Amino acid sequence: MKKSSGISDEDSALFRKSVGDAKPLKQDSFIADKPRPKAHPAKTEADNLAVIEEMSNADFDSSILERGDELIYTSPGVQNNILKKLRRGHYKIEAELDLHGMTVDSAKVALTDFLKQCTVRSQRCVRIIHGKGLGSINKKPVIKNKLNQWLQKMDIAQAFCSARPADGGTGAIYLLLKRK
Repeated sequence: MKKSSGISDEDSALFRKSVGDAKPLKQDSFIADKPRPKAHPAKTEADNLAVIEEMSNADFDSSILERGDELIYTSPGVQNNILKKLRRGHYKIEAELDLHGMTVDSAKVALTDFLKQCTVRSQRCVRIIHGKGLGSINKKPVIKNKLNQWLQKMDIAQAFCSARPADGGTGAIYLLLKRK
């Protein structure tokens, strides 16, 4: 016995007339042509660039850090053992950027490009050489201070600290980037 579908004979006849000579498909599953591309965080990148631009145009206070001062920073929620491992050089350095000898503007551009490349390549730990300020006019670290300010304002930095003496000491930092 046939189950009652609740469709009247008149509606059924109208449907059959509309469908006409249509044949059912042999395959009933959908195959996507291409996987969808990952979302691009354009707003986040624009915000980071705006922060860098604002910081580079701000007045510079040379008394912030002296030549031998060590840099240490962790973003909120980062465990102490992560910073300890970073300071001891336990993370593999996956990329390096040398900023010393550059102007503030060229260092800012180089840093931005470098961090974009690191993000694309999913690199976590990098070394940035900023120098100790021996070549600056007043013998104080200009790029070091700017780098400290820039990285603390950017959302990409999980932690950073001055490198071990063998890797540049207070003239370089290890930077641990946040995972995507």
